[in-house]
This record gives sequence, structure tokens and C-alpha cells, in this order.
Amino acid sequence: MKGICAVLLSGLLGITAFSQKNSNNDHTLLWKISGNGLKKPSYLFGTIHMLCEDDAVLSDSLKSVIKNVKEVYFEVDLDNMFELLGVMSKMKMQGDTTLQDLLSESDYEKVKSYFETNGSILPFSMIETYKPMLAASTLQQGGLPCENTAMMEQVIMQEAKQYNKGIKGLESMGYQAGVLDSIPYKLQAEQLVSYIDNANKGSGEDKELNEMLNAYRDQDLKKLEDMLMKSDPSIANYTDVLLYNRNENWVKKIKLLLPEKSILIAVGAGHLPGKRGCINLLRTEGYKVTPVKNVLKSSREI
Repeated sequence: MKGICAVLLSGLLGITAFSQKNSNNDHTLLWKISGNGLKKPSYLFGTIHMLCEDDAVLSDSLKSVIKNVKEVYFEVDLDNMFELLGVMSKMKMQGDTTLQDLLSESDYEKVKSYFETNGSILPFSMIETYKPMLAASTLQQGGLPCENTAMMEQVIMQEAKQYNKGIKGLESMGYQAGVLDSIPYKLQAEQLVSYIDNANKGSGEDKELNEMLNAYRDQDLKKLEDMLMKSDPSIANYTDVLLYNRNENWVKKIKLLLPEKSILIAVGAGHLPGKRGCINLLRTEGYKVTPVKNVLKSSREI
């Protein structure tokens, strides 16, 4: 799954900043939101939904932010188990569609064999009913170059709970799962087959995933943006649905929250840069959004 799929599923135009231009050296995932009449600053942080456990560490700067804000907002409320259980049915394709309905017999057998050979926390009989881009995301998690993986949002939430911080979401899990209904299931299934073809050749996707992980470790939003712009044209047609429309909806909500309290907004790093990214959208609304030094130290080095 190229470009946008790799960046978005692993939960991105130069950053136009008007009078707040960034240099290419502003490699950070942590940004301060101030000005526009705010009494206290809030913060924006770019996450990656799944990475190697040794890399899932928080900088001292981010720990300080978590300690001092009132609430933490993720894309969805990860602390709401009731909603999480309720959304499982929305992960499935509508109309009782399965992968077998979307693919030729040979492609279907190829996909089935790949999932069964490489293993999954869920049986293929369940996976084949899921929207194919969600199915693909489970493969990408398995493709990480390590034995133990972690969800960056989970690490942040654990830190926040030490200080009894409220956990909230910018959108519902049902809405997030429903976004993929806007992309034809057959197109998603074809992308899944392409992913598996490249994986069977031992090329392409692993290289792309490693490139994305390295860009994230380097906190290089421009690099992540460049990866997005290399999207397969068939998927790039849905960038508005997957990325930009959601950014705009989030900023509308964030504008209402910022005057009330200091918060940390932690969303996928692909949502931060670009003319229609969250950083620039907040600046367009009159806020000052500035980079915060975010020195990371992998647990491999501790």
C-alpha cells in the first residue's frame, strides 16, 4: 500500500507559515499553540500508530507537556472501551461483502495463503470481512523490523493516566472506520494484493515501511509528506476523505477547546504538515504554532 496508505495506516505540500516560516531544520513532532488570546498554551504532537517497542519512548519535553495540560485528545477516545467494542462491526465491509467477492480466485487464494502463513491475531475468516485497508494495516504491523511492537498513543495515554488526565477523542471510532466506506472496496482489495505481491518478492513495501519509520524517528515531517505525495494515483484521489477533510473538522473542534483549557492533541504525524495540515490550518485561524525541541532517546540506548 503506497504513500498515503503507508503513512496513515502505520491511526502529509511544504508548510506555508505566512510570517511563521519554518526552516528545514525544524525536525520535531511537538508543536506549541499560543497567541490569539489564549491564556495558556496547548500542544500538538505527531504520533505513529504502530512502531517497535524500543522506539516508543517519550521525550522529557513531551512528558512535561502531558503533566501540565488538563486533557489529552487523540484522534479517537482510546479510553472508551464501550465505544471500542461497538465499533468492531463497522470495521466490516457493508452488505456482507468479503474479499472473495472482490478478487479473482487466484488473487483470493494468494491473499488467504499470505495471511495464514504469516500469522495474525485474528483468523482469516474474520479478516476477509474487514475493509481491505484495515486488513492491510495488520500486515504492516507484522512487517515491523522487531519482535515487540507498541502503539504510540497507548504510551502517551499511560503517561497521562499517571496524572489523572482526561482522555478524549476528536472524532468517533465509528466515523473513523466509516471513512473507508468512501473508497471502493475493490480498489482497496487490489491495493492489498499489490502489497502482498511486493512482499512476496521481498521488495517495495518493507523498504517503504522502513523509510517511513526512519522519517518518524528523525521527526522529519517533510519526509513523511514527500512519502504521501508518492501515493498511488488511484488512492491519492481519496486524500481529501482520508486526510484533509478530517484535518479541517478537527481544527474546528480544536478552536472551541483552546480557549477553555490547555490540552495536548496527539494525532497521526501525517496530519500535521502541508498547506491543509493541522499546523497550517491553526496558523490560518490566527494561532502561533511553533516547534518545540523534542529530544528522543530510544530505550535501546538506555
